[in-house]
Amino acid sequence: MEPVIELKGVVAVLGSFPALAGIDLTVQRGEILLLQGPNGAGKTSLLRVCAGLLPIERGEGRVLGIDVTSQRELIRARVGLLGHSNGLYLDLTVEQNIMFWAATVGASDAEVASAMKRMNVDGRLAKVKASQLSAGQRRRTALASLIVRRAEIWLLDEPHAGLDASGRDELDGLLRDAVAAGATVVLASHESERANGLATRVVTVDGGGAR
Repeated sequence: MEPVIELKGVVAVLGSFPALAGIDLTVQRGEILLLQGPNGAGKTSLLRVCAGLLPIERGEGRVLGIDVTSQRELIRARVGLLGHSNGLYLDLTVEQNIMFWAATVGASDAEVASAMKRMNVDGRLAKVKASQLSAGQRRRTALASLIVRRAEIWLLDEPHAGLDASGRDELDGLLRDAVAAGATVVLASHESERANGLATRVVTVDGGGAR
């Protein structure tokens, strides 16, 4: 079976800084892969390369069989990246944010309602603008938006940040369900005990490389 992510000798540069310095990575479908390593090690840059958002300078790679050099825009339509910023439009309500992403993939109103209920941002919260939400509520809204995008690969940067204990448990269950439904998860996290219990494999990223 072809890997869903395969990178060989990938170099990516931020400004004049080599964020990734010849990284090799293979991810099989159905994995929950944990990326661990110190701040500045290249974890976020690696996720952005896999999302088709950060171009590579050297090396080669494929995500879902798509070339990361020449077809990055095709990758973006099939993966979902949740970074530190949550990617919400602050002037839109919770429901409007989720419906925006649902429209990009043709998700139904029923799927929107299900995602909102799953992440507990339905009911009165649905009509609240994102600018008025707590950090945890924004994270939940971003996760609901990710659910409706039907992503084949979930790329998550510190996904538990901002969530309370129950929210973190809900997220863990959500990721396991996504994998059971055929998705693959790659996450970067400093919450080693929780993330290690969730992951099926751990890769250490340091100095722009992986091991």
